[in-house]
Amino acid sequence: MLQGRLTRKLSAFVTLSGSDLEILARFHKRRRSFLVGHQLIHEGQKNQSAFILAEGWACSYKMLPDGERQIVDFQVPGDFLGLRSVLFRTTDHSVEAVTHIEASEVLASDILEGFATAPRLATAVLWAASRDEAMVVEHLVNLGRRSAEERMAHILLELGARLQLVGICDKTGFDCPLTQYHLADALGLSAVHVNRVLRHLREDGLVTFQKGRVSFKNLAGLIELAGFDTDYLDQDGPLLR
Repeated sequence: MLQGRLTRKLSAFVTLSGSDLEILARFHKRRRSFLVGHQLIHEGQKNQSAFILAEGWACSYKMLPDGERQIVDFQVPGDFLGLRSVLFRTTDHSVEAVTHIEASEVLASDILEGFATAPRLATAVLWAASRDEAMVVEHLVNLGRRSAEERMAHILLELGARLQLVGICDKTGFDCPLTQYHLADALGLSAVHVNRVLRHLREDGLVTFQKGRVSFKNLAGLIELAGFDTDYLDQDGPLLR
């Protein structure tokens, strides 16, 4: 399933050839399991590998000197973990397992050799990296300009759209392992405030987040509240065939 999730995601931009898929399969030869809380990537490390997430959720984050944490993004099946880590001399962020996860370790040599022989695959991975950057821009807007309710609505809709791309979400909602503390660290809120915001959204009949399940009750209303537009996710079909 690991190759299937990533292939499905990359195929939203590029129609991959048989040779592309063969090279992509080589990225999956070092399959590993990690427990909840395991730090796969450490900020400040050198010569760090990247990973491709197969099952489970992870988060990328920065730690502040006072011990506070800012979650930059959440990673779901089909995502790369720490792709910049194999290109930068020093890793600029950390990645932690939110759940038990299954992932494949990818060395810098794997990626560079693969890109040299499969330029279309390289283009697809560049698209995925650019899409990640576009999401970080939206998260910056969340923190700087959107209200707490708008932030929450936006991140839940974004996660739903990302999961739908890899086949693990539908229009009714999705299973979500995140705690209120994860959401607080991602949205710049306190856990108490997160609880209050989720209650307001539930009382307004827009969305519920209970027992590990996000359920969209009024999808159109939630989209309107968040001002959510999927254009920045760029997942409407291949542009390069």
